[in-house]
Amino acid sequence: MRVKNMNKVDAFKPKPKHTIITREGYPFIAIGLVLTILAYAFGLILLAIVFAVLTIFVCAFFRNPKREPNEKFDENSIFSPADGKVIAIEKIKNDLLIKGPALKVSIFMSVFNCHVNRSPIKGLVENVFYNKGRFFVASLDKASVHNERNTVILLDEKGRKLVLVQIAGFIARRIVSYLREGFKIERGARLGVIRFGSRVDLYFPDNSVQLNVGLNAQVRAGKTIVGRWQ
Repeated sequence: MRVKNMNKVDAFKPKPKHTIITREGYPFIAIGLVLTILAYAFGLILLAIVFAVLTIFVCAFFRNPKREPNEKFDENSIFSPADGKVIAIEKIKNDLLIKGPALKVSIFMSVFNCHVNRSPIKGLVENVFYNKGRFFVASLDKASVHNERNTVILLDEKGRKLVLVQIAGFIARRIVSYLREGFKIERGARLGVIRFGSRVDLYFPDNSVQLNVGLNAQVRAGKTIVGRWQ
């Protein structure tokens, strides 16, 4: 059954134009540049080099590349929402958001990964809500339950539900979401950023998806197809 209110709002556009560095990184880059210039001005050359290297790292962290899929896709394709490593694939007996048995896929983003998150499907944002919490290391199992997180419930054009959870980690303590309830979103569109090391969990109704990736697989947001609706 298709979703009736897919035309509730215009197609989702998280930013008016593409920038090679996401705007959430601008303040950090500006601070790094100022510290580099001040250190150099006071003759602290070694310190200036350290600040310059850190500024380059921050630029790389907030990179915002354009992405094209690695392979042909169709309406059943589900893309990775994040760059990183698949650290967990597990079945859950009764997930409250899926409202029944679920399959969870967890992707860990190190500080070296691009941290722009993208929509795994084309569809409607049914709900978005933020939970305050702790800041355990994002690769730990308890991070899914206890850490600060932003939850997005998506419905595709056929009404199939997918839950995406952006999770803050020990270093990442700020989740930026571009989404609101009722937004339409395109497959691969940018949906938010998590600062400095984090994790994204995907939840599907059990037996609704055929996975294309396994444990420890390296995936890229908007490029890697992690699974297909069955």
